Amino acid sequence: MSDIDTDPGEPEHPFAPYVRILGRGPGRSRALTRDEAHAALGLVLAGAAEPMQIGAFLMLLRYRGEDAEEIAGLVEAARDSSTGPSVPVDLDWPSYGAGRTRRAPWFLLAALALARSGRRILMHGSNAFSASQSVGQALAALGLTPAADRAEAVQQIAATGFAYLPVAAFAPGIDRLLGLRRLLGLRSPINTVARLLDPFDAASGVDGVFHPAYIETHLATAERLGRKRLALVKGGGGEAERNPAKPLTVNIFQRSAGRRELVLPALALPESSAPSIAALWQGAAEDTAEAAIVRGTIALALLALEPGLDAVEADRMAAEVWSGRHG
Repeated sequence: MSDIDTDPGEPEHPFAPYVRILGRGPGRSRALTRDEAHAALGLVLAGAAEPMQIGAFLMLLRYRGEDAEEIAGLVEAARDSSTGPSVPVDLDWPSYGAGRTRRAPWFLLAALALARSGRRILMHGSNAFSASQSVGQALAALGLTPAADRAEAVQQIAATGFAYLPVAAFAPGIDRLLGLRRLLGLRSPINTVARLLDPFDAASGVDGVFHPAYIETHLATAERLGRKRLALVKGGGGEAERNPAKPLTVNIFQRSAGRRELVLPALALPESSAPSIAALWQGAAEDTAEAAIVRGTIALALLALEPGLDAVEADRMAAEVWSGRHG
């Protein structure tokens, strides 16, 4: 017996089976397979699903909980819809956090300092729901601009080693789905999909999650997608940012070696002086808690970039990268 009543004279909508799979009653619903998830999001991004179907789909995905096979299929569909110029990069750095607990995206300075040291970094994301300074606003304060599209990101990386590519500029369909949070009132698994897009197939990735439950989903999905290397933390506001005032567990996946955990120790911090992001970058607030956050985040990124690096060496190298950013 069918779960829904249909008019035999009217064919079922092609997207309806995916909603039905997720929404059947207790004991009958299930996660989508990787192929089903790929096909379902492909229909959404192609404009072949109705708005009410999309809302039901996203909330059913959320309600059931995130499944690594399902997320892998969704990521593949999102990547299929976003093609264009690319360039080899060393580090993929997603930024999709809300940032409610911070005043500025200090992690941006970590990425810029690493770029000055010769690493090639692509940061991508959206801070549309942030209650604090967004990455785009911080770039403006530093006299920099986001990339307008993938081609400009390629040019910026070639020129400076760094580019920030808003998700709206390379995956507008994903950006629209992220924006449905305003209508639905809840984050959907598309947030996880966006974080795992890795649009330039980087050699390494660094990422943060807001809730520890998402760590396993991210790592398991990275395995299924064949990612080369990913360092993942529970970071403030869901960002890849280290607060060195307390220990931080870094979850590292490497395709050739599997998973491992490494704990970055807590460090004694100076007082905060509430510097602006520009002042901190220019060197006016070196002995501050904010500068320690930046150095700590550089160390976190180095663990993603350098296989086999330990916590002590990462902190030592991070101090060198930060102090040499204007050299």
